[in-house]
Parts: sequence; C-alpha cells; structure tokens
Amino acid sequence: MHRASRNYLSVPCVEVRMRLIAAGLCLLGLALAGQTRPDRISPETVGRLAVVWTYDTRESTEPLRPGTDSPAFEATPQYADGRLYLSTPAGLVIALDADTGKEMWRVDLKIRRDSNYSEFTSRGVTVADDFIYAATVDARLVCLNRQDGSFCDRFGARGQVDLTAGLRRRPEYAGEYGVSSPPAVYRDLVIVGSFVADNSRARMASGEVRAFDRRSGALRWTFHPLPEDAVAGGANTWSPITIDDRNGLVFLPTGSPSPDYYGGLRPGDNRHANSVIALRAATGEIVWSFQTVHHDLWDYDVASPPLLYPGKEGVAIAIGSKTGHLFLFERLTGRPLFSIRERPVPASDVTGEVAAATQPFPDRPATLAPQQITEADIWGETPQDRDACLATFRSLRHEGAFTPPSVRGSLIAPGNVGGMQWGGMAWDPVSRTIIAPVNRIPAIVRLVPSADFAQTRKANPGLEVTEQRGTPFAMSRQFFLSPSGVPCVAPPWGELVAVHADTGETAWRTTLGNLRSIFKLASGPPTGALNLGGPVTTTTGLVFIGSTIDPHVRAFETKDGRQAWEAELPTGARATPLVFTTESGREMIAIAAGGFDSPLSKLGTTLVVFGLKQ
Repeated sequence: MHRASRNYLSVPCVEVRMRLIAAGLCLLGLALAGQTRPDRISPETVGRLAVVWTYDTRESTEPLRPGTDSPAFEATPQYADGRLYLSTPAGLVIALDADTGKEMWRVDLKIRRDSNYSEFTSRGVTVADDFIYAATVDARLVCLNRQDGSFCDRFGARGQVDLTAGLRRRPEYAGEYGVSSPPAVYRDLVIVGSFVADNSRARMASGEVRAFDRRSGALRWTFHPLPEDAVAGGANTWSPITIDDRNGLVFLPTGSPSPDYYGGLRPGDNRHANSVIALRAATGEIVWSFQTVHHDLWDYDVASPPLLYPGKEGVAIAIGSKTGHLFLFERLTGRPLFSIRERPVPASDVTGEVAAATQPFPDRPATLAPQQITEADIWGETPQDRDACLATFRSLRHEGAFTPPSVRGSLIAPGNVGGMQWGGMAWDPVSRTIIAPVNRIPAIVRLVPSADFAQTRKANPGLEVTEQRGTPFAMSRQFFLSPSGVPCVAPPWGELVAVHADTGETAWRTTLGNLRSIFKLASGPPTGALNLGGPVTTTTGLVFIGSTIDPHVRAFETKDGRQAWEAELPTGARATPLVFTTESGREMIAIAAGGFDSPLSKLGTTLVVFGLKQ
C-alpha cells in the first residue's frame, strides 16, 4: 500500500517494452550509441544544456477539499512520433509538440471531486500504437486515440472501464482505491494494478492485478496476491509494472498487506505481499515469486519497479525495496545470482503480534541504505538539537534492521519512505552498473491503543496518526527530526548509488541533493535530500535525475559518480526525467517540476525541457 504525500529505468531496448519511460530511453540509446559528437548530450557537452521550453499544465495545486491531500505532479512524459504525452493528478491527458512545447490537444477525464484520494498523483500514460492508455485516481482505465485525444469507441463503455467493478473486496469510500502509475501493455493486453489507502482498517480493498483486452476492454485475467479468505486487503501493485515482452513475462512489485503496522489479524508471512511476482503475461499464471519482507510491519513495499538487464549468462532482474536491500536474480527462473540468507530479527513486544522470526538478507549487494543507527550517528546543527535528538533516540526501541513497531515507540531504519522508492533504478550498459537513488532518514513509529486514537490525533496535529480500524492499535509515524526540523542523523540524507551487477560490489556512492540553504545550515558539503523519483542513463556515460526536495535536476558521470551538471527548476522534481530525440534530431530532457507537499518545497505544475544550446 502507499500514501504518497505522507511519507527509469534504463533498459535493453531489444528486450523490454517498458511502458513508463522505456520508449524514450530506447530512442536515446539508439541515437547515442557510440557517439560523442558535439550535438549529442555527453559528459563533454552536458554543460551546454539549457531550457528550451516549458509547459504549465495550469492545474490547481489546492486540495479538492479542506483536510485532504494536495495533487502531486509526478508524470514522466511518453514520446512518440514528434509528440510528448503526459497526465496530471486531476485527470488531464495532454499532447505537446516535442520540439516547441505547443499544446496539440488536452482532454479532461473529469475525476470525482468529492473524494479523499490516498495517493493523489498520476505518473504518466502509456502509448501503444495509435492509442493512449491512462488510469485515474478514481479507478478508471481509459483508452484515447493518440491523434486527437478522443475516446476509443470499442473500449469498455465509451472508452472507459470501471476498475472498482468485479473486485473481490470493494473500497468503502471514494479515494481509497485508484491508480497512480501508468498501465502496462503486453501485446493485446493492458495490465493495471492499483493503490489502496494505508492504515485505515484491517480489511482494506483487495489488491488484485488485472489484464484487459486493449481493443475491447474485456477482462482477460486476474491475479490475487492474497487468499480469498484473508482478513487483510492490500498487497497491491501501486508502482509501475515491468514487462518482458520477449519472454512473455510481467513482473509485479507488491506492497504491504493491511494494515501496515499491526499484523496480529494476518498471521504468517502474508505471501505474496511485499514481493516481486513473475507471471505469464498472456494468462496471469505464476512463474516464480520472491518475498522481500515477511509479515510486513514497517510499510516496506516493493515500491521500486523491477529492473530488467542482461546478466553475464542469460537475462537478469534487479529488485529493490524500501528496506534498502537490492536482490539480483536470473530472470526466467528466479534463481538468486548471489546468496540470500534468512537471518534472525527482533521479536515484537506487542500483545497479539507475532513478527517473523527471520527476514531475507542478500550476501551481495550490501544494503544501499543504513539499517542500524547508533549514538555515534546522532547529529544536530547545534548542541541543543543534538542533545534533543540523543534523548529521543535513547527513549526509543531500536535493535537494528526490522525492529518491530512498539507502544513505546520504535526507530525504523530505513524509514517508511525507504530505502528505495517508486523512482526505481537505471541500468548503465557501459559500466554494467545498476544505479539507484536512496533515502537515509529514519522514522519513528508508535502503536497507539485504539481507545486513545482520537485523543492522540487531536493532541498531535503535526503527526500522521491513522486508525487501523478493526485492530487493537492505531499508529503514528514521523521522520526522526530535531526540534528545529532537521534530521537527527548525520548527512548524507540522500544518495545516488551504483552497484556492479556482475560482482555485487558498490561501484560508487555520491550525495544526492543539498538542503543547506533550505535549512539555513552553515556552509559545508552537500547534505543530500529526501528524494522521490528516478534516474535515467545515456549510453554516453551520464545519469540524469531530479527527485530531490531541493529544486534541481542533475547529471552525474556513470563511471565514477562525479556530478557533471545541475540546473535549477521552478520547484523540486518529484518525478523521473525522460531523455528523447525529436523528429528534427535534437536530443532533449523533459522533467516534471511538481514539488513536494512539504513546508520545504512548493507545489508546481511545470514541465521543463532542456536541450543543448545551438
């Protein structure tokens, strides 16, 4: 499950039809392979990048109703035949001329305005042949004609399919269930998951994934991650789905079962929650699966879309988790490329809770984000801040990785944001490295006796406090921050990490983002920043990424992680960039500057497109 406001992949072009950003990346790879001409984006020319055009979606950034979440502009555009196609949280689908940014058409899908959307965003659309497939926060799957944005006559009912129809367990309220990530397309199928609200109750909506005929909209297959008699709901696929067209496989990254922080009513491992599941794309049958977290109590979704890459022998897949673990497998069988060991982890001290006795840890790669915090890690800009942080740290339960939530309060590392998030990873074919952004800010989670829920929420307006109805405990969670609002652990708070795929060794780590000016800290090296969004690579040796809460997009050299370029944006880019080549032959980079719903960032609605100065 996922609550967005609280808290790409570079792929082998001939292997995969990834429908989030792969089309643009494949175009880039074909255009740039082996070339470093002065009209190509490369480490030698990246300093010449400048804004070519911008486009404002003109959508409101205000919540639909007081007390509900603001919309988050997180879309990665899709490029096809000289146009960019993008979507917005409130249901706009837009076609732009890729060279100039001129609006070609704009369609309003008219989402419900009376809802409290648990994930008020849209990460993009999927282009397939002459059609565009979009999925909305109010749970509709929509087919549009690419030429003019008109609805597809033969698809569903007047171009739309109601995704709440036919669910094993329907949502209780409008906004509990919807879609935030682009549909995936496999040949004649369009495949879609869903978000499901976090922590409202034990019996949330069911998290099945479904495939529809992409011409008629008829249901072709359904995958249920949890048994029919499960008390829990969720275990849904809210992040982008990965398609391996050549091998006829679809890979689902699933989230936690409901509710996130108390599992006493859902004993056992809760398989296939917190997993990556390989299905036969044509039929929905399971080929293999791997669970990254047993009996999740930490909101440790597999948020990161699985990354397909060519292994040393055969094809491979990388699976990242909010835990900070990166697991590498042979793609067709699920055989681990490096040993994975079940290690003992702390037991729960909460009445009625039986935490998993062990959790899976890969021998290699090493965890990408810290899982153990010690007193030596506690930090403050001032002695007063550090003393306050240290006192809080000593009051909490923290026994390293997978410390269960507690009534006393537990320090969770990585925090619920991760680790690795929905922006995923990028593949660099030259250095054979997997490159991923990671967060390094712990969180504090407390279980609140259900009788104290209302009082606790009223007394703590700055905390996220949710009911977990039907269980003995509500929960509260927050980042581990000092009284001045700065993280209580020493920087860096965000990094970009490269891993050698063939050896599992870390190739390099570099700080991602800088909050010194935002926090008004003394001068010094970059601090790193909270990041939500992903990287893309070029075959000329660059990785581009926005994603940070500070308003910049950056380029790093893939060989060593050295920062090669940065540009200021109107606000933070909580999104993944697209690198594409227009019909005129010009290479460009597009990124959505939508900001973060935080006092540290303003919300925005601008698509910014860069190209080399001519």
